[in-house]
Amino acid sequence: MNRRKLLKSFASLPFIGSLLNSDFVYSKHNLESNLSSTQKDLYKDLGVRTFINCAGTYTALTGSLMPKEVTDAITFGTSQYVELDELQDRVGERIAELLGCEYATVSSGCFGAMSIGTAGVMSGMDNDKVTQLPNSKGMKNEVILQDSHFMGYCQAITNVGAKLIKIKSSKELEKSINSKTAMLWFLNSGNDRGEIKWQEFVDLGKKYNIPTFIDCAADVPPVENLFKFTKMGFDLVAFSGGKGLRGPQSAGLLLGKRKLIEAARLHTPPRGVTIGRGMKVNKEEVLGMLTALEIYLKKDHEKEWKMWEGQIKMISDSAKSVDGVQSEIFVPKYANHVPSLRIYWDTKKIKIYPNQLRHELRVGHPSIETTGDNESVGITTWMMEPGQERTVARRIREILQSATSGYEGSKNVDSDWMGYMKKEKA
Repeated sequence: MNRRKLLKSFASLPFIGSLLNSDFVYSKHNLESNLSSTQKDLYKDLGVRTFINCAGTYTALTGSLMPKEVTDAITFGTSQYVELDELQDRVGERIAELLGCEYATVSSGCFGAMSIGTAGVMSGMDNDKVTQLPNSKGMKNEVILQDSHFMGYCQAITNVGAKLIKIKSSKELEKSINSKTAMLWFLNSGNDRGEIKWQEFVDLGKKYNIPTFIDCAADVPPVENLFKFTKMGFDLVAFSGGKGLRGPQSAGLLLGKRKLIEAARLHTPPRGVTIGRGMKVNKEEVLGMLTALEIYLKKDHEKEWKMWEGQIKMISDSAKSVDGVQSEIFVPKYANHVPSLRIYWDTKKIKIYPNQLRHELRVGHPSIETTGDNESVGITTWMMEPGQERTVARRIREILQSATSGYEGSKNVDSDWMGYMKKEKA
């Protein structure tokens, strides 16, 4: 790519284009150096295995792949200096405009958004309290959540000095509110597990003038979720940036009320003596996250969905062509809401266990990552590159077909990996 074409591609992006129209001094040497480094197969040089991702947006599998427009924006970000706060201010305003909310900021993933959001609620704009955390003595530091919504990632809240108060009903919630209550926290993927649903939760927060925070880490798609929860009345909403949005894996979005996000920003770099100093988001990630969001909002989501459905059906049909194999196509209601496939069979007839099939896919060429358990193999296609579904369909059929002739092995193959994956957030 030459300099003229590169600048033209940047100019097509709304935010980056506005920068190019300013008094910007282009650093050709820096940019071309960065571009040339991508021509090397660094993973191959390091001996690191790459694979076809049929599992999804797991952090252990490095999330998603960024579109070229996003990596171009990241490369662009390396070429000049800016003030980090000014960039976050401008990008926050732009994201708020795109998503119809009061304000926004790019965070260090959804976990980071939860941490700085909670810290901002507890400290407000009081700089003494900002530097005091995680020692929350003398502050409102209790966060109420439904017991069914508790998970390991709640450590993002307790890390900043908050105390979790678990309840089961709206009556218990109201009874738990006191002078120490700082925030009400909701896990979107747990909506059907708790007695208190979205709107009632928001209404309780408003009734007692307590901020409400919803974790929507893996809840894009559908695209509507980017607007839904701020409009519903949640004061803070957090998304992962490196999952369905296909932004930088270490970035995320914190959306909501301006005063709360401005308070959250007091805990982030460039400020030094804060709980969020280690949750740094660099200028490249900020630009990359904004660009990923702009691209995502312009997508033909219906067309993309139909492509995923076709890919899943192809793999399902190929697997079921082996006598004795069955499959189920489904869409999770919350988190990773995409067409998904579950493949299962009678191991007395097809003599391979699901974890063995997953192992064979992983160690084969090309390597293929899937999900599943002792009873089935799970497949999604939304993190695959178009065309890879044919390779996946062929390999699954080959392995299952060969197992009809008497393949034997241990049922517990890959049990350590399965245990690790269960700890990962979908």
